[in-house]
Amino acid sequence: MDHPDTPLAELPLDEIIVCPQCDAVYRLQRPADGERAACERCHTALITPRDNAGLQIIAVAVAVMVLIIGASVFPFLTIDAAGNRNAVSVLDAALAFAGGPMILLSLATAALIFFIPLLRVLLTLYVLVPIVLDRPPARHAVAAFSLSEELRPWSMAEVFAIGCAVALVKVADLADVGFGPAFYMFGALVVLVIAQDRFLCKWSVWNSLEHPKKS
Repeated sequence: MDHPDTPLAELPLDEIIVCPQCDAVYRLQRPADGERAACERCHTALITPRDNAGLQIIAVAVAVMVLIIGASVFPFLTIDAAGNRNAVSVLDAALAFAGGPMILLSLATAALIFFIPLLRVLLTLYVLVPIVLDRPPARHAVAAFSLSEELRPWSMAEVFAIGCAVALVKVADLADVGFGPAFYMFGALVVLVIAQDRFLCKWSVWNSLEHPKKS
């Protein structure tokens, strides 16, 4: 984005935009659909409007919600060692120590892997569905979207996937490991969570919430 000719101090707040990474300030220039406005200093994408992006994000969010529920129910791995066979779901693994002194760690693990990503999906749907349907924003939509963004660093499904990959390398030498349905669901889930965050133009959402269409 280009720096404005008019001093920034003289511009109204709705005509400036601040980079969330390096705090550089620019005059707001709305790119066309398919284009992007990026910070000149750190190249962070500031505005990335896309045609029908709202419908795409909603579709991805619904798919993520289904995969989260499925991945928590179906077996993730089957392990066969010395004639003993056991099937474990991701939720079972996260809550493995729920009955002992490690219960807080178990609950935190389950929250980071499942409950926080699920909450972010529900908040995204709560905020975006009225906007896509050209209706006024839902009640407390601003607070809901703000909470969703604050929870973003705590949604660690992809971190869990990397940890599983490392663990499988070690376990494979000690036992026969088979992949359950939840393994593939979780793999798709990680990809969709990343895609949802990439497709979402936060500026467009904030702009729709601050300047809602009249019903």
